[in-house]
Amino acid sequence: MSSPASPPTSSPAAPPVQAGSRRNLIIGMSLAALGAILFSGKAIVAKLTYRYGVDAVTLIAFRMIFSFPFFLLIAYAERQRAKKRNALLSRRDGARIIVLGLLGYYLASFLDFLGLEYISAGLERLILFLTPTIVVLITVLVLRRPVTKRELLALGVSYGGILLVFVHDASLGGGAVVLGSLLVLASAVSYSCYLILSGELLARVGATRLVAYAMCVSSVACVIQYLLVHPAAKLFQQPPEVYGYSLLNAVLCTVAPVFATMWAVQRIGPPSASQMGMVGPVSTLFLGAWLLDEPITSWQLSGMSLVLVGIFILSRKKV
Repeated sequence: MSSPASPPTSSPAAPPVQAGSRRNLIIGMSLAALGAILFSGKAIVAKLTYRYGVDAVTLIAFRMIFSFPFFLLIAYAERQRAKKRNALLSRRDGARIIVLGLLGYYLASFLDFLGLEYISAGLERLILFLTPTIVVLITVLVLRRPVTKRELLALGVSYGGILLVFVHDASLGGGAVVLGSLLVLASAVSYSCYLILSGELLARVGATRLVAYAMCVSSVACVIQYLLVHPAAKLFQQPPEVYGYSLLNAVLCTVAPVFATMWAVQRIGPPSASQMGMVGPVSTLFLGAWLLDEPITSWQLSGMSLVLVGIFILSRKKV
């Protein structure tokens, strides 16, 4: 991942910066930050929904039911464009998308929401933010890719931050924190595998098309899981607050950040957009304190700082 573009200097010798370019940068950075904050907010909404006695199966099912129409519409539009270009998916690519949808959006989301039953929203977001470092670990351990000194430094700093917060929270919550942390870590590993396996297909199919198709697969899987675990009638017997929070989770914390991040990448590129994602853990920590009364401790602030520094080091590595 290349480093973000340097800010314009005030030196007289520096070429003038076009107003349109500066405006484009500001809009792109704002969209990336908004996407990160909204996506991180799903942990807050999940915690609020859990107060009404639902389980993780119900939580993820309603989230995907409400977001499914949006992604289905996008998937249909992308298919029509592909049809005009005579670039419809092969059966092999279709099968791979099904696997990726189950791995990256169904399994990862389910494990994440399951883990949120046991740990704070702040710790959950920090663990999920380790995804880039997990990708590096998988490529090193499984794909036998050499690791650089910069990557080792980033890994050490990031995992040191998580360990700091984990030890503090575990001393207060005991085994529940351990279980919840392991579930969220498994979620991050699942999504990391999705990122690695989707590389070739992403270049051929396109990000929007791949995400839309994969989210549709995930939606179907979540509904099937719900019907296997709960009676179908319970879909219509939830408290009104569950439907309200689920709609909020689907629109503001699922669909909206996907679009915001996609538009940000189009304007400022993936490296800069991913760096703005660092506001995610910060926003979750303070939103958790505001809406969930989760305390902000010096341990959490220190751990969060280490994780952000580690990801920053990793994101600026040279390729």
